[in-house]
Amino acid sequence: MNRELEYMFVQAARVWIPDAEDVWKSAELIKDYKNGDASLQLLLEDGTNLELKLDPKTNNLPYLRNPDILVGENDLTALSYLHEPAVLHNLKVRFTDSKLIYTYCGIVLVAINPYESLPIYGSDIINAYSGQNMGDMDPHIFAVAEEAYKQMARDERNQSIIVSGESGAGKTVSAKYAMRYFATVSGSASDANIEEKVLASNPIMEAIGNAKTTRNDNSSRFGKYIEIGFDSRYRIIGANMRTYLLEKSRVVFQADEERNYHIFYQLCAAAHLPEFKNLRLSSANDFLYTRQGRSPVIDGVDDAKELCTTRHAFTLLGINESSQVGLFQVLAAILHLGNVEIKERDSDSSLIPPNNRHLTAFCELVGVAYQDMSQWLCHRKLKTATETYIKPLPRLQATNARDALSKHVYAKLFNWIVEHVNKALVTNVKQHSFIGVLDIYGCVCLDLTHSGPSPFKDHLVTLVLLFTRFETFEINSFEQFCINYANEKLQQQFNMHVFKLEQEEYMREQIPWTLIDFYDNQPCINLIEAKMGVLDLLDEECRMPKGSDDSWAQKLYNTHLKTCSLFEKPRMSNRAFIIQHFADKVEYQCDGFLEKNKDTVNEEQINVMKASKFDLLVQLFHDEEKVTSPTGPVPGTGGRTRLSIKPDKSRDSSCKEHKKTVGCQFRNSLQMLMGTLNATTPHYVRCIKPNDFKLAFSFDPKRAVQQLRACGVLETIRISAAGFPSRWTYQEFFSRYRVLMKQKDVLPDMKLTCKNVLEKLVEDQDKYQFGKTKIFFRAGQVAYLEKLRADKLRVACIRIQKTIRCWLARKKFLRKRGAAITIQRFTRGYQARCLAKFMRRTQAATIIQKYQRMCVEKKRYQQKQAAALAMQTILRAYQARQLYQTLLREHKAVLIQKHIRGWLARCWYKRCLEAIVYLQCCIRRMRAKRELKKLKIEARSVEHFKKLNKGMENKIMQLQRKIDEQNKDHRLISEKLVGLESSYATETERMRAELSRLRGVEEDARSRANQVSSLLEELEKLKKELSVTQQEKKSIEDWAHTYRNQMEKVLSELKDENGSLKKEKDDLNRRIQEQSQQMTGTFHALLIPHHNITTPFHLLTNLLALRHQRKWLVRCSRYQNLLSDHLHLEEKYDDLKEEMARSSNMSKPGHRRTDSTHSSNESEYTYNSEYAELEEGSRAGEDMTRGIDTSLTLKLQKRVTELEQEKQSLRNELENKEEQFQRARARDDAEFRKARGAELEYESLKRQELESENKKLRHDLSEMRRSLLADAATGAGAPGSPAYKVLLDQLNASCEELEVRKEEVLILRSQLVSQKEAMHHKETMTEPSVFADDVNKLKDADELKQAYVGLKDTNRLLEHQIQTQRRTYDSEVEFLRGELQNVKEENNRQQQLLAQNLQLPPEARIEASLQHEITRLTNENLELMTDDPTASQEARVIILRRMVDLMEQLEKQDRTIRKLKKQLKVYSKRIGEMGVGQAEGQTSPGQMVEEPIHPVNIPRREKDFQGMLEYKKEDEMKLVKNLILELKPRGVAVNLIPGLPAYILFMCLRHADYLNDDQKVRTLLTSTINSIKKILKKRGDDFETVSFWLANTCRFLHCLKQYSGDEAFMKLNTSRQNEHCLSNFDLAEYRQVISDLAIQIYQQLIKCLENILLSMIVPGMLEHETIQGVSGVKPTGLRKRTSSIADEGTYTLDSILRQLSAFHSTMCQHGTDPELIKQVVKQLFYIIGAVTLNNLLLRKDMCSWSKGMQIRYNVSQLEEWLRDKGLMTCGAKETLEPLIQAAQLLQVKKKTDEDAEAICSMCQALTTAQIVKVLNLYTPVNEFEERVSVAFIRTIQTHLRDRCESPQLLMDTKMIYPVTFPFNPSCVALETIQIPSSLNLSFLTRV
Repeated sequence: MNRELEYMFVQAARVWIPDAEDVWKSAELIKDYKNGDASLQLLLEDGTNLELKLDPKTNNLPYLRNPDILVGENDLTALSYLHEPAVLHNLKVRFTDSKLIYTYCGIVLVAINPYESLPIYGSDIINAYSGQNMGDMDPHIFAVAEEAYKQMARDERNQSIIVSGESGAGKTVSAKYAMRYFATVSGSASDANIEEKVLASNPIMEAIGNAKTTRNDNSSRFGKYIEIGFDSRYRIIGANMRTYLLEKSRVVFQADEERNYHIFYQLCAAAHLPEFKNLRLSSANDFLYTRQGRSPVIDGVDDAKELCTTRHAFTLLGINESSQVGLFQVLAAILHLGNVEIKERDSDSSLIPPNNRHLTAFCELVGVAYQDMSQWLCHRKLKTATETYIKPLPRLQATNARDALSKHVYAKLFNWIVEHVNKALVTNVKQHSFIGVLDIYGCVCLDLTHSGPSPFKDHLVTLVLLFTRFETFEINSFEQFCINYANEKLQQQFNMHVFKLEQEEYMREQIPWTLIDFYDNQPCINLIEAKMGVLDLLDEECRMPKGSDDSWAQKLYNTHLKTCSLFEKPRMSNRAFIIQHFADKVEYQCDGFLEKNKDTVNEEQINVMKASKFDLLVQLFHDEEKVTSPTGPVPGTGGRTRLSIKPDKSRDSSCKEHKKTVGCQFRNSLQMLMGTLNATTPHYVRCIKPNDFKLAFSFDPKRAVQQLRACGVLETIRISAAGFPSRWTYQEFFSRYRVLMKQKDVLPDMKLTCKNVLEKLVEDQDKYQFGKTKIFFRAGQVAYLEKLRADKLRVACIRIQKTIRCWLARKKFLRKRGAAITIQRFTRGYQARCLAKFMRRTQAATIIQKYQRMCVEKKRYQQKQAAALAMQTILRAYQARQLYQTLLREHKAVLIQKHIRGWLARCWYKRCLEAIVYLQCCIRRMRAKRELKKLKIEARSVEHFKKLNKGMENKIMQLQRKIDEQNKDHRLISEKLVGLESSYATETERMRAELSRLRGVEEDARSRANQVSSLLEELEKLKKELSVTQQEKKSIEDWAHTYRNQMEKVLSELKDENGSLKKEKDDLNRRIQEQSQQMTGTFHALLIPHHNITTPFHLLTNLLALRHQRKWLVRCSRYQNLLSDHLHLEEKYDDLKEEMARSSNMSKPGHRRTDSTHSSNESEYTYNSEYAELEEGSRAGEDMTRGIDTSLTLKLQKRVTELEQEKQSLRNELENKEEQFQRARARDDAEFRKARGAELEYESLKRQELESENKKLRHDLSEMRRSLLADAATGAGAPGSPAYKVLLDQLNASCEELEVRKEEVLILRSQLVSQKEAMHHKETMTEPSVFADDVNKLKDADELKQAYVGLKDTNRLLEHQIQTQRRTYDSEVEFLRGELQNVKEENNRQQQLLAQNLQLPPEARIEASLQHEITRLTNENLELMTDDPTASQEARVIILRRMVDLMEQLEKQDRTIRKLKKQLKVYSKRIGEMGVGQAEGQTSPGQMVEEPIHPVNIPRREKDFQGMLEYKKEDEMKLVKNLILELKPRGVAVNLIPGLPAYILFMCLRHADYLNDDQKVRTLLTSTINSIKKILKKRGDDFETVSFWLANTCRFLHCLKQYSGDEAFMKLNTSRQNEHCLSNFDLAEYRQVISDLAIQIYQQLIKCLENILLSMIVPGMLEHETIQGVSGVKPTGLRKRTSSIADEGTYTLDSILRQLSAFHSTMCQHGTDPELIKQVVKQLFYIIGAVTLNNLLLRKDMCSWSKGMQIRYNVSQLEEWLRDKGLMTCGAKETLEPLIQAAQLLQVKKKTDEDAEAICSMCQALTTAQIVKVLNLYTPVNEFEERVSVAFIRTIQTHLRDRCESPQLLMDTKMIYPVTFPFNPSCVALETIQIPSSLNLSFLTRV
């Protein structure tokens, strides 16, 4: 211990010494202290030397100062030295220098009144503290409120907030802000705005219960306890208020510079208002009760405006205007009563002059008789056992009686207001928990006989408890005694709670626990409240008939003077006593104790008031006999969750309560209050008044230390200092004091490492203890360790400085040496350059001479060489020409020989080939005939075998068929019987019910038979008309269908004609292709200059767009904010509807759809309406049936009315049907005329096309003739040539062979049919059971064996034949199928071409049809060219033959169109027959069913879909349900294309638009929008769901724009997409609705993302050390270690980046637009920056140089993430600029004016308030850092005073940037979209 003291008390150590003015003064040691020194040599801060003498007995050294890095800490318990000067200095530094009014002291929040409005209580600050752990943010009243709210929700335990402080310290304001916090963060569970009502009670209670005192302009003069109730979801459901000890004497008396209650001055200030004329009020100086303090006005307060606020609060709490007027009448009457002048008649009596205007006004206002009131103000009735006397009162007693009545009336009015406030705050919802707020006024205090501080003053607060220190008064009476009694109880509770927390902490960490000695004030409490205590003796004296204050004082002396050390008697008085309270001794005067304890009022005056004609006054006094005291009732001792001031209604209890005194009531109330507080978890707030002059941020140390001593803060410090106040986790200790360890001391076990180091550093092991998770230090040990650390760092710094200075000196020397060497080098270089220049000149002259001579000789040589070359060239050319002529002759001779020899060889080969082919044909014909004979023989053998077994087969088949028929008949009969039985039972029940119903309605039916018959006749007429209309419509449709078939047939004929000529247009197609290529090149050449021209225009357009972008963003932001508000209102409206629906369901036993369950969807509404009508009709029928027996007449009347209504509705329906029929008939006629005209036009166009095609064919044939003649001239392909003959012979042979094959196929087909039937019979016969029976029946085994062998051989032979034939047949079938498919495809293509041609003008139709035909023929030719050459040659032969045939036909029919048409019909008929034959061949009986035919790989053309989806009207709800409500976004995003639901919905919408169905379009869009809102409301907190529907909503919006038909949106469409545009409806209004929906989804997505990221931002961006070892760990206070902090896990920057990556990947998977993703990322980065900066501005421990480095590194990681994702241009980086500048501000130099200018120019994104806040919060982590001086901060403020900016401190984290949805067209073709089966949308049909 001595070693540590000697180490700490060394030169330059700073200590605290007492001072008379500043309480404590700082000094510095000049000389080291040695053990045994008698004095200390000190140097004061003003430069004077001081020698401090030490007591040789105690040797008490002065208090040591904490290190500078600990000064200004958020928590006083974080100080190493815990003593009074350290606490006082820390509070002063925080308050005056940093402008921080809140500081933690363990579990206590110390609040210093700044006497200035601070911007730290706004909603942004509330949102910043909401959800935060206490200690994570800077100290604040909101942090205490959040801790109470969080513990209530987490621990399921009620909470209380206890505020203490003297008058003017800010207790009421603190309680008000606490309640505001609860009201803001919790909200209300109902629509009654309970939180607003709770806050509205404050102005009411301040008006009637607060007054100006000498030390506070708004001092509470009563105590109140408010319970704020919460439901199970911890939302405010109500509140309840209890009041204590109203200062009634203030109504009739005020001291100098004080005022009466505010409400009186407010009424006087508003006396000029018309509604207050009848109150007869004037200025406050005109009334006795408001002018005694001679200070009727408060600076800065407008009483008239305050009255408006009070009246508004009354209205909000449900007190109507009439009740308010009544209240004001009573208050005005009290003022008039105070002005009633009572004059002295004689010494024993008094009187009131007649016609006293004030008494008259009083009587008129309260509705009592003037004479009665005048009588009993001056007289009193005395009752004895036998008689009653009326005794006049002296003037003084009469005046006191008048004042007593005024006080009593005001107290009754006060209680009435409190009761009605409670009624307004009460709720029917069950209370789950509560937070109490306790508030007691603090101006009336005690007279002190000693000058020491005293801790008792205020009453109870709103479960925010307010303590005060004792103040000096001349007389302390009954009120001060009660207040101090309450403070004794509360101080005891506080001490016990602090002690309990300390003990729990030590036991939790399992360290040895030593009892701490602290002051226990239980003896003082026993002296007051125990049996035979002060209050007990006082009540006993009050019950005595002749009890007096003197006799009571004597009883006190006799009882306690000798037995209790805390009770004393003054030396000079026999009417006073002294009690030793917690803080000091207090002397009480006994005068008035009994009278105030009884609290009596003249009974006759009360009777007069009861007889009043004024209703409100009667309400105040009607239960007078039940009211005990105007201070309020005594609540029962039962539950603690509901406290009420309303007394018990029972007579017995009222009689008993009437006997209780004020002291007894107060003691019971206090005991119950303490029980409530003990049952809750308390939270303490200590309010400090910094000075007595209300100067802003002025700190008086004397006044502050007096309050600290009295309110228990220093007691908390003392309890903490007696144990182990400093507590470090092992990780914090290791990180902080790693510099004190050597490398060998660092072990893998951190706990063991810390133990080893501490044992070496601190010798006394009692100075620390090792817990489970923390190390506990005694007071001063942290400072000792900090000094060791600082010394170690100082040595290291010196070594670093030495090394750096050496490095700088060496660097300077090397720089000089290098400069000298450089100079030498340049000098030597100059000399060398001069020598080299001379040498170069000499060499240059020599070279010039050499080259001159060389040039002359070279010129002469070149002339000779040119002459020689010319001669050689001429000679060599002549020789080459001779050689060329020789070679040319030889080459031509060889070429002639080659062609002649080739022609001869080909002729010989063709003759040989022809002979071979002929020989093959003969041989094959012979073999075929042989094979045919064999087949015929085999067929005959099979027929013979069938005849043999025919009888047996027929018999078996007949038996089997008979059995099957019997089984079938049996089954049918059984089913029919069961059905008949069930139908009979059903019919029986139905007939019985029908019979009973018919009996009931028989009479009614008879009476209404005529009306029903007439209605039926009208109905039959309508049905007949409807049937006629339907028949007409059907006939028209049949005619249209027939006509359409005819036209299609004609079209097919034309297409066949065109198909026959498709191979004849190769040349024309090639020419067209060449021309198109030339045109394309020309077009591209023209486009290049056009593009260059349009480029400046686009630049100009972009500039104009950028100029208007800012205005548009502002408008968009306003619109989206309004849209967000509309969304909130809509959600609230939906919630109300759901709640109404639930209440209606609860109230009714059965379920019925009501209007509250109706959707906004029109289809749902229609369905619900019809359903409700049906239900009503059925219920009406049932009611009529049940009521026939009882009230037949009424039922018949009701039925008549209903039938009349039905008749009227049928008439209306008939009229509507007639109108619809007329409109339909007119529409059908118009369509028929239009269709007929189109058909006539079509026929004429077809005729013209046929004529033009005929001309074209003629031209083509003539061209082919010319080409054939030209070919014939060359001898190739002429009709008489050998090649032509060979070709024709081969073709004839092929035709003959084909005919033979056809015959063979027919024969084989018939054989296959018979063989198949035989096999079928065999299979039927060989069933397992039947075959076994038949075998058993056969007796001849040889027959069976022979039959089996024969069948086996036959089957083998047939199988071989069938396989051979099947292969041949399959090949033919495949070929025919391919041909048929080609024909079908060609038919479809021609139909499409014809439909397109019909849309063109007549002049372009023929040209377009020719163009399409040429293209088709070209493609076919290209396909033939690319195939097998052999096949191509055969095709060419076939084409050549067809061309010859066509030439012959056209030569005969070129002049007649009819013959050409007939020929076309013949061709089309043949093609049809071939198609039919092929189709029959596909289903030929010869094909085996058992073996499936494998599909032929033939390219097929898909069906040409139009990109539409058809659905039925009744499937709309199923569509919405499967596609929206029950769709899982995760599976869709992974497995399907992005935006698939949007595409499906749009395709359904397109089909509705195609049908021109307005109702279907409207209902589909409405259902889609409502369903999306519903799913988002249900799963709005799921990010994937919100992101998925944002992407799909935007895609749906883009589809509506892309296919709207607007040219602005069609620029990037393909031609196919343009064909899919909507044609009938303009959905621009719905586009706006969907855009609004997308904005709402975007805002919901941002909120969802914010909720996910919010818990990660602060830990990841601020708290986590991304760069390990940079941030130093400072000592932390108790708040960081409180057990209320829950471990929520640790987030890092990597967690944020991973979460951002997950967001980005999910949105990309959902197909979100890239621009929209950029906007989301920008908003997320703004939230990250805003939340981080806000927490930085509210956390002093985060404002350091090292933390600035951490923040900048984290920001760089975020920028790297943006760079990786390609999002650097989205503007997200700019949103982090305020955070970057704040981090730079933490790192820059902050000393000189130049630094201030640099900071002002650097921090452009920060406001002045933010810059000043960061500078005030800047905290050095090490001693080497310096604090920011106050002068520098003032300089910054001077430089920034011209800035025009918002004074708001925090950034708005709820701000959302305006969102835009840039048009992003889709490249997906609608007709290619496939609907997966997983969506369960099979009812949709692609169109």
